Amino acid sequence: MSDIRDLGPSDRSEAIALWHACDLTVPWNDPGDDYDRALANATSRILGAFLDGKLIGTVMTGYEGHRGWLYYVGVDKQHRRSGLAKLLIAEAEDWLKSLGAPKVMLMVRTGNSGAEALYETLGYEASDVTTYGKFFD
Repeated sequence: MSDIRDLGPSDRSEAIALWHACDLTVPWNDPGDDYDRALANATSRILGAFLDGKLIGTVMTGYEGHRGWLYYVGVDKQHRRSGLAKLLIAEAEDWLKSLGAPKVMLMVRTGNSGAEALYETLGYEASDVTTYGKFFD
């Protein structure tokens, strides 16, 4: 069984390495900046699952006053299908509920059928929306 705890500054490089290994990063988002912003924000949290001292799973969560969000849900490829993602997501959901979040949302990249199947088994439903974004450079 793994140990789930909050991640801090000393876990940064290990978390980012896991995110890269899980194909959660994209060239236009700096995962280090995302990590640092989450730690600096009182309504954000990064959870990590450890097995024998090694980080094997993460979820970043945040609440912006309207809804909770999940990001960087990733499990080391050797530990997938073990129920670890479900445990991490449940912990994040419980924390969001404790803050008063009425719902939780997440985004899945098009074509990621494995993630879609996971979230559907956890009761998540696809939303009929288009997401727009704008960078402030």
